[in-house]
Amino acid sequence: MTNAGLLALLSHWRRNPMQLFTLVVGLSLATALWSGVQAVNTEARASYDAAAETLGEGMFAQIIASTGTIPQEDFIALRRAGWLVSPVVEGRLDGIRLIGIDALTSPGGLTPVGLSDGKLTVDMITRGILFATQETLERLGEVDVRKFPSSDVAPAVILTDVGTAQILLGLDGQISRLIVAPQQPIIQPPLEVIAPNFELIPPQSGSDVGHLTDSFHLNLTAFGLLSFVVGIFIVHGAIGLAFEQRRPVIRTLRALGFPLVHLIALIAFELVGISVLAGMIGVGLGYFIAASLLPDVAATISGLYGQSISGTLQFRPEWWVSSLLIAVGGTALAAAASLWRLACMPLLASARPHAWAMQARRSRLIQAVFAMFLLVAASLLGWLGSGLAAGFAMLAALLIGAALALPVILDGLLTAGARHAKSIIEEWFWADTRQQLPGLSLALMALLIAMATNVGVSTMVSSFRLTFTGFLDQRLASEFYVYADDAQQAASLRAYLELRVDKVLPIQSANQDIRGLPSEIYGPIAHATYRDNWLFLDAAPDAWALIEAGQAAAINEQLARRAGIAIGDEITIAGHPFKVLGIYGDYGNPIGQVIITEAKFAALFPDISPLSFGVRIDPSRVTALSLDLGTHFGLTEVNMINQAGIKAFSLAVFDRTFTVTGALNILTLAVAGFAILMSLLTLATMRIPQLAPIWAQGISRARLGRLEIVRAALLALLTTALALPLGLSLAWTLLAVVNVEAFGWRLPLFLFPLDYARLAVFAVVAAVIAALWPATKLARTRPADLLKVFANER
Repeated sequence: MTNAGLLALLSHWRRNPMQLFTLVVGLSLATALWSGVQAVNTEARASYDAAAETLGEGMFAQIIASTGTIPQEDFIALRRAGWLVSPVVEGRLDGIRLIGIDALTSPGGLTPVGLSDGKLTVDMITRGILFATQETLERLGEVDVRKFPSSDVAPAVILTDVGTAQILLGLDGQISRLIVAPQQPIIQPPLEVIAPNFELIPPQSGSDVGHLTDSFHLNLTAFGLLSFVVGIFIVHGAIGLAFEQRRPVIRTLRALGFPLVHLIALIAFELVGISVLAGMIGVGLGYFIAASLLPDVAATISGLYGQSISGTLQFRPEWWVSSLLIAVGGTALAAAASLWRLACMPLLASARPHAWAMQARRSRLIQAVFAMFLLVAASLLGWLGSGLAAGFAMLAALLIGAALALPVILDGLLTAGARHAKSIIEEWFWADTRQQLPGLSLALMALLIAMATNVGVSTMVSSFRLTFTGFLDQRLASEFYVYADDAQQAASLRAYLELRVDKVLPIQSANQDIRGLPSEIYGPIAHATYRDNWLFLDAAPDAWALIEAGQAAAINEQLARRAGIAIGDEITIAGHPFKVLGIYGDYGNPIGQVIITEAKFAALFPDISPLSFGVRIDPSRVTALSLDLGTHFGLTEVNMINQAGIKAFSLAVFDRTFTVTGALNILTLAVAGFAILMSLLTLATMRIPQLAPIWAQGISRARLGRLEIVRAALLALLTTALALPLGLSLAWTLLAVVNVEAFGWRLPLFLFPLDYARLAVFAVVAAVIAALWPATKLARTRPADLLKVFANER
């Protein structure tokens, strides 16, 4: 009996291959977008974990100095006092992160791969070895140190010994931090007795960069899930249609004594098999999507967070297993309503197929009430909610509520259009469009979400770009920027420049936690460049004058929001209190930032000297100055950048940052267009009984085909018009709620009517293209097929 029942159910797909194609392709596309995003996120997190494990970040307690670096004598004093600590020297070499460790004192798990070879151990201690991936070593310039390729080292990281790192980085006698072994002697003097300026950082559960990039990857996950939801609309429609068309088979099987529970189990087994097949296809497609997106994600992470992720994609079980599970789960969710209707269907229910998704007035009323509930919930979350989870919950309620409200609103608009009809054909057109609405509602919901996402994200990105460009114009006030290779060259360079340019602005910084949040402390010189260009979002009277006098500090918006710091509050920098008198915008920076005067910075961080300088000079003299510095100091183009070059680089990083979301938007809109195409193709085979009487009245088949195209364009245009306010609401939510919670800054909302018009045209054109095939199919329907309608009519 089981085999007979399964064969009877599967015969439906053999008779309706287009439905099976729709179901498999819809689920495959949805899974592909989700699995692609998950693959990128998994690869990035694997790179973070590899870096954390290699460098000991989060695994061990660490000791840092409030002055920035640790003198080597203090390390020796700690070892003699019984503290089991190991030195780490860290810096940048040719843009690559260089880490120097002590192979003899490092805790287990930190020594570079390959030191089990005794010869390598001796070479590293005596002459030095650079351990890195082959790709990283190829990026490194010429250095007089042996290179040893190792695929187990984190990407864009070089490991070596402390002495070699100090030489290459110009940090003679200085240590960046100390790694504390997990097991220490029972009796040892307190840290504050030996080194009062040192701070012990306890072990953490993950790397700092992993926390910093969580919001970025959460945004990617949200877009992947949104794309998956759009695809599930297709699956839901295909499954619903299959259930309606299989009513006669189901009634016959039940009348023959087939148990209802057994029948539901067979259908569930059938859907699981289809979902696994479609999920595997989707995982394969997702791999190629991830491979194409990974370079832009790597550029984003490097540009925004200064971290590198692997440039190659590995087929990791974490993402493909989760993708298969979500494919099966999405299919179960899409089929839940149909399975419930089957469980409640009477034994002798009518076998006459109901018009697919023709909804009773009561069902539409329930849908309208649920949509209103979700929209009210979204408003309350925006008003009363807090946190990133509340922001995404607001987005979900807003999008789903609007999607559910779409058929109700369109039905009202079509009813209003029918009232103004001036001919019989117009009345029939409006009535027929309204009758088709239930069958097209899921595809139109997908189009609404895709369009709203495009409007919202494009508004956010364009607003961000306008604000970011203005921000760069303010921040990059200096006409020329110079970077020295070491402290000695920097001192000579500064003295040389001060005699030849209008003003030299040293750029120096130190890292320190402010109220438990990672932050950068900057010490600029008192000059009009900063007073005129660094605009405060909120400030006390005479803020700049007090900051330049060394009596106060300014912080960026991120630190103010995350730490709850307001104007007038105090923060502690290197053990000294500072009152916050200014809060400034710092777009694109994921961590906190503090501005104090140069004199205070020198007093608090005496071991840090500036290696970079902003130069105020007549722009016409920049080229001559570059040649002059190259001649006298041997500086290359890497060490000298004009304002235009920095701005171009920053905007390039910005553009690549949003390439990923732009690609997901295009793919989501393409999936929505596919949903419209499949819905129209399905309806085309079901509409012959509705079109035959109109054809018999004298309306040509070609005209009927043209009316089908007009109908698709009309529905797409109405949906686009409704998507515009939804998209703007989405943009506001992203800028005012999600962006603030995820990144710590809020951006102004700008409107871009031309972009919206282009999106509307694109949506209508996509709908027209999708309608061409079914319209042509209807226009070419044989007269004999139309006449059969009357022959079978009773």
